[in-house]
Amino acid sequence: MRLRSLGIALATTAALIALPTTHPPAAAADTPLSQGKTATASSTENAGTAAAKAVDGDTGTRWSSAAADDQWFQVDLGATASVTQVVLNWETAYGKDYKVQISTDGTSWTDLKSVTGSDGGVDTLDVSGQGRYVRMLGVHRATPWGYSLWEFQVFGSTSGTTQPTCGTANAAQGRPATASSTENAGTPASAAFDGDTGTRWSSQASDPQWLRVDLGSVKDLCKVDLNWETAYGKDFQIQASSDGQSWSTLKSVTGASGGTASYDVSGSGRYVRIYGTARGTGYGYSLWEVAVHTGSTGTPPVQGGGDLGPNVIVVDPSTPDLQKKFDDVFAQQESSQFGTGRYQFLLKPGTYNGINAQMGFYTSISGLGLNPDDTQINGDVTVDAGWFNGNATQNFWRSAENLAIKPSNGTDRWAVAQAAPFRRIHVQGGLNLAPNGYGWASGGYIADSKIDGTVGPYSQQQWYTRDSSVGGWTNGVWNMTFSGVQGAPATNFDSGPYTTLDTTPVSREKPFLYLDGSTYKVFVPAKRTDVRGVSWPADAGTSIPLDQFYVVKPGATAATVNQALAQGLNLLFTPGVYHLDRTIDVARANTVVLGLGLATLVPDNGIDAMHVADVDGVRLAGFLIDAGPVNSDTLLRIGAPGSTADHSANPTTMQDVFVRIGGAGPGLATNSVVVDSDDVIIDHTWIWRADHGSGVGWDTNRADYGLRVNGDDVLATGLFVEHFNTYDVYWNGERGRTIFFQNEKAYDAPNAAAITHDGIVGYAAYKVADSVTTHEAWGLGSYCNYTADPSIVQAHGFQVPTTAGIKMHDLLVISLGGKGRYAHVVDNTGAPTSGTDTVPSKVTQFP
Repeated sequence: MRLRSLGIALATTAALIALPTTHPPAAAADTPLSQGKTATASSTENAGTAAAKAVDGDTGTRWSSAAADDQWFQVDLGATASVTQVVLNWETAYGKDYKVQISTDGTSWTDLKSVTGSDGGVDTLDVSGQGRYVRMLGVHRATPWGYSLWEFQVFGSTSGTTQPTCGTANAAQGRPATASSTENAGTPASAAFDGDTGTRWSSQASDPQWLRVDLGSVKDLCKVDLNWETAYGKDFQIQASSDGQSWSTLKSVTGASGGTASYDVSGSGRYVRIYGTARGTGYGYSLWEVAVHTGSTGTPPVQGGGDLGPNVIVVDPSTPDLQKKFDDVFAQQESSQFGTGRYQFLLKPGTYNGINAQMGFYTSISGLGLNPDDTQINGDVTVDAGWFNGNATQNFWRSAENLAIKPSNGTDRWAVAQAAPFRRIHVQGGLNLAPNGYGWASGGYIADSKIDGTVGPYSQQQWYTRDSSVGGWTNGVWNMTFSGVQGAPATNFDSGPYTTLDTTPVSREKPFLYLDGSTYKVFVPAKRTDVRGVSWPADAGTSIPLDQFYVVKPGATAATVNQALAQGLNLLFTPGVYHLDRTIDVARANTVVLGLGLATLVPDNGIDAMHVADVDGVRLAGFLIDAGPVNSDTLLRIGAPGSTADHSANPTTMQDVFVRIGGAGPGLATNSVVVDSDDVIIDHTWIWRADHGSGVGWDTNRADYGLRVNGDDVLATGLFVEHFNTYDVYWNGERGRTIFFQNEKAYDAPNAAAITHDGIVGYAAYKVADSVTTHEAWGLGSYCNYTADPSIVQAHGFQVPTTAGIKMHDLLVISLGGKGRYAHVVDNTGAPTSGTDTVPSKVTQFP
């Protein structure tokens, strides 16, 4: 260890003189609290210098940042600890001035040490503080490169908390196993986990090789036993992962000599991998047995159930001043398009007379009966556009569900745009989808609803209605699509706006909260095929008591959410805005993740918001993902790359899950939603790169892709995707189907050159990859409004392979007021849009 003179800087009373010690205290000989724990950073130089590399115990790997100041590196110790020492082992690109900080929640930070004038090498800092999160905050770099750490070590103790225990059982025995290779059919990966020391796995004779086991769910890992055959690993790593994709190193071993060995580890994961980098012989790697031991981290289990928090307003017909409750929330939320208020009204079964529940931004209303008619409103549930001078094109982010409405004047008004679902509603009268005065409107979505009277869309540009019944439908503007709707108008797309499918091929209604007596439960409807009409009152499905849900309230951490998931709990997000410092990992089949009141997830520091494993039957419903200011690779990923499992009997569903990049502030994401699993149902989503609000600009809220589908047999019903920098939808899976698609291209493309690729001007709104042989879609519209450069002529709205298995029905493109034009509708087919008249160009069948 080198000695150096460091300048003095004071930041708080805890931040004393930052002089490295002349010799490491005894604690430094122990395993750091930070080793193998979850690490994040403000940026990474490249994929090979990830944050996890600085806490893997390997001084040959490192984290490095982008070449800029105000960079940080952070480790989550997993529990509150008393921190006594922090050791920073700098690479050549070191921090000259920096702070070491501590936090209990990953949000509010206290300085442990301020360092000025460091000369790199190894800085050993004695500190004193308590917290769960420790970080290095770089102030000034010493070189033109970024900040780079071989290792970041935190020492101390977790005394005062329950100490971890390690079980004796082998959690890996009999679990599914895979490997990078096998020597032959007699040495499969599974043989290392069968409990038989007479069978073995062996690899091919090359480096590197790996052996992996799936424990079935995320577990706390405390020890790994290895029983090597003669062909052993000399250098290897024991690694863990929650998703089988991103790996953290629990233990690095060099110079091993084979035989049997046990390694104490600390971390968590669903997958455990032995990653060999150097063999001890000329043969491959060979293991008789691998045992994985799990235990308790000492963190108390998360409790299910409980109250629904302050922003859920539960009422019954006798609630005093009920109208005032609706009015007060509406007064706050009417024009709060990018505010932080989130509210859910829950109406107990009964009859409510003479109320008008006006729904503003981020406000939802739902009945608590098992069926819509259990909660009767003799009055109105209203959305209008007075706040925006009668223009309803920005009436986003609100919902109504599971109610019966008998409108006061015979017709209810629901004048909404995107992300405003109307589900499981019985309207005992008519429904008007236009604002008062019939101003502009751009929506919307109805499902599993019965409207006894006539639906009048009037000024609505587009609409999708699924598995419902209507007493009539009066008109429409451009794209009105129906599937499984009794009473729907007949298809007339060649001369009008209608595309009508008699049934919906597969659907499963959204889960919803209800009261069984005085007990809250979540009803999870069953899958239906070839559907026509509503699912109620003869509901098929299952009920899950609320005590099987972690009721997430504002202030909850992502670590606690993941702990709840690992315990087998479902998630109920109550209304609020949740900042995430780590990805939410949904790894268990049939997990329900349900949001109330447009609960909003914001990934911080460039992480992904949510990953869903390639498992059966996960239900995602009723929440918003809002991109953070540091670029995320993928905000929501369903499945893992290369997923091939068949989920047709029990598909994962994504319903009323909305994604926003920018608008509430700068937001960045390379991919918004990526679907890698097969058979997923995407039922109503709005994936939106903001064209207005705060933090909006071609690069300020850059997002290349809206939806990318790599899985096979994926069905989208009600797909709204808008304004992305490249492709809004890129479909790479086989046998995909879409019923209704609405799109606007990015308003702010600076010029044609910025969106020209492969000799084509403009990225298609909906592209089916050239390799796809089978795909079908109905009722698709794309609009251009190139306000930054109205001279842009986009080549086409849709791009698909020309083959017998590709069938596209009822497509249109529109130039909004002549700001930009389309040369064709799909590929090189379809007439161009021209002039300032907003008139669609259509293709009814392609090819």
